[in-house]
Amino acid sequence: MSATLTSPPGQGALKPPVAKIAPKYMTVHGDVRADNYFWLRDRSDPDTIPYLEAENSYTQAVMKDTEELQSRLYAEMLGRIKQTDLSVPVKRDDYFYYSRTEEGKQYSIYCRKQGSLDAPEEVLLDANAMAEGQKYFRIGVYAASPNHALLAYSTDLTGDEVFTLRVKNLATGDLLTDEIQGTSYSLEWAGDNATLFYTVLDEAKRPFKVFRHALGEASDTLVYHEPDRRFEVDLSKTSSRAFILLTSRSPLTTEIQYLPSDDPRGSFRVVLPRAHEIEYDLTHHGDSFFIRTNDGAKTFRLVKAPVSTPQKANWKEVISARQSATIEDVTAFEDYLVVEERELGLPRIRIENLVSGLTHYVGFPEPVYSVGLTGNAEFSVKKLRFSYTSLTTPTSIFDYDMETRARELKKQQEVLGGYDSSLYQSERIYATAPDGVKVPVSLVYKKGVQKDGSAPMLLYGYGAYGLSMEPVFSSDRLSLVDRGVIFAIAHIRGGGDLGKPWHEDGRLLNKKNTFTDFIACAEHLIANRYTQAGRLAIEGRSAGGLLIAAVLNIRPELFGVALAGVPFVDAVNTMLDASLPLTVGEYEEWGNPEDRIFYDYIKSYAPYENVAPKAYPTLLITAGLNDPRVSYWEPAKWAAKLRAVKTDTNPLLLKTNMGSGHFGASGRYEYLKETAFNYAFLLKALSIEKL
Repeated sequence: MSATLTSPPGQGALKPPVAKIAPKYMTVHGDVRADNYFWLRDRSDPDTIPYLEAENSYTQAVMKDTEELQSRLYAEMLGRIKQTDLSVPVKRDDYFYYSRTEEGKQYSIYCRKQGSLDAPEEVLLDANAMAEGQKYFRIGVYAASPNHALLAYSTDLTGDEVFTLRVKNLATGDLLTDEIQGTSYSLEWAGDNATLFYTVLDEAKRPFKVFRHALGEASDTLVYHEPDRRFEVDLSKTSSRAFILLTSRSPLTTEIQYLPSDDPRGSFRVVLPRAHEIEYDLTHHGDSFFIRTNDGAKTFRLVKAPVSTPQKANWKEVISARQSATIEDVTAFEDYLVVEERELGLPRIRIENLVSGLTHYVGFPEPVYSVGLTGNAEFSVKKLRFSYTSLTTPTSIFDYDMETRARELKKQQEVLGGYDSSLYQSERIYATAPDGVKVPVSLVYKKGVQKDGSAPMLLYGYGAYGLSMEPVFSSDRLSLVDRGVIFAIAHIRGGGDLGKPWHEDGRLLNKKNTFTDFIACAEHLIANRYTQAGRLAIEGRSAGGLLIAAVLNIRPELFGVALAGVPFVDAVNTMLDASLPLTVGEYEEWGNPEDRIFYDYIKSYAPYENVAPKAYPTLLITAGLNDPRVSYWEPAKWAAKLRAVKTDTNPLLLKTNMGSGHFGASGRYEYLKETAFNYAFLLKALSIEKL
């Protein structure tokens, strides 16, 4: 076995595992690299699993003195949650669909009522019963047929995000004989209540084919095959339910095909043929499509086109491009058009009355918040449902009357134990990046925290794929904030926090802006006495884990502790291996290293390649053995290399979940235990006295 846990004679200290060194030499573009830990990719290597288990044992041993704290944190977080709870029911036709939880049970129970909320409850799926005996359980798709008689759903039992699709007769409770393996996240019913369209995965776990399945038939019909490995396919339905949409999407390019829902055996038609770096989506209204596109508009514009002839020659401009605002989504209702925008980093909701032509924006009370549409399942309505939250306001579901502009709070996340938002302060400040760009930082802290540099801080970042890191409420986070920790989000380039151009400035050959932005945020927070280097913890997951690892290579002295969750750290090797999930599809985000320009650039920042003999802060790295997005060996190799070359004696822990994937534990209580572990690590590393 390559890893051992030993204690010096007479001492209780454990020695960390040591991974074997077995160099693999690789030459690309004439550049020779030696990878000492390439062997960890091979699960069948007799040393791989023992090494991961040894790291887990070491992590458990190092953290043993925090077990009481972990229990206390878990109890605190659990104590804030209403364990027996109910989601806001969503009305579709004559049914109200909702989910609920019961105290002591890990998973949700999916239910509905017919006619009114006073009607008897009908349990559609009890995920707790379905998960019995499983180490992992997750529901993927969940879709009732148009006539509400059948339910299509899928399950994943390992965390590898490969689902098995089944259909349930809701009148009898029986499962139909239809069972389909290897499906992905999207599915749509046709209007005949007897036909399903679904997506399947290739060997790289890319959704690449769409099939049509007629209930009861043994063989399915291939509807579409996406041969370009940069593209994934997914299915959706317009808000009018009139059309099924088949979307082929790469990070930068879109092509949509449409089919009338009541014509399941018809042929999909292309809306607009794909063109490199042209993105679009659409919503349907009457004889028209409203199309959101970046064609001629980096921040997107909105056009209207006939359903029968949606080509560019027939476009009519509805909302022109604006430099300050990005159009992020559009949804049509019978009498209204709802447009979701983002301006100066804040989301907005624009509502147009399609009868009168009058337009207004929904107002929100706080300077920093997050808002988005949710649960709008019907077309002919005047009420819009949205979810609102901020760093101090628990998630709140509102019904908004688009005619009278009155809003009704349907439910606010209940925080047990007497949460009082007035005891907390939220703010947004700006740091200046090396190139002069102003980078937003959102913060929340307990009122009374002294800005004299003594406060501990957790700075979170992501910065990739154009995804925004929204300032949302977390009742779990109170266990840190109530102990004096300032929580901050760095809205760095590479994300979509300030619109599409923000993403453009942090991808491909601009990727290093993501790292320098984050460092600038840290420096600004230290300079303005929110914290100091030794009290500053940083955290990121997945592509955000790459961020954390990269800035640790660049400025390790700036941080006291770091938490890297399922981190994408082996960027050169992963992007050179087209057989791995996501690789080819992400060339447009990171670049294809088969091109020497991108090879050199990725290698210049890839965390694994740039580990050096220097002092690193205290570090916790997490991984999932079945993770299809960031393979377990990336964090494992990084940890092994860090152990071998770093010059400090600060703790370095690697914790691999041996029964899950990218998203960690599937049960809500197990997830809380993972959070309690991470928080205990941070509190211990920051030497926070109030434990």
